[in-house]
Amino acid sequence: MSQSSSAVPLSTRQLLGFATLVAGVATAGSLYFSLGVGLTPCRLCWYQRILMYPLVVVLGVAAIERRAAVARTVLPLAVLGGSIAAYHSWLQVSQSSCGLGAVSCSAVVYRVVGFSIPNLALMAFALVIVIVGIVWRQA
Repeated sequence: MSQSSSAVPLSTRQLLGFATLVAGVATAGSLYFSLGVGLTPCRLCWYQRILMYPLVVVLGVAAIERRAAVARTVLPLAVLGGSIAAYHSWLQVSQSSCGLGAVSCSAVVYRVVGFSIPNLALMAFALVIVIVGIVWRQA
């Protein structure tokens, strides 16, 4: 006797809601590290923030409106942010200095479960890209 798996696809609202949650946690985390812990963001961290923060509002509104076409707005921001986070992560493992500002982008000053802050940002951007890609494909 075989059982068939009947996976119910998630709705556009659910997927975009989850992407909003990911962007919201990333935003709250970055604010906690700077305002709560007192870490000064480097220049690359600022660029990643500039690209992550608007995703909370854009994805939130799109989730409420069930607007899959938001992918045209979100994907360029998330891909660029993910690229910067990947470069930043690479700098941290391969360089001793970066010379982009007063705070070194190559220094790992804080880790969460073994991941540096740029690693966490990269995971958040990647999750947003995957989720929004699924929404776009389902539309």
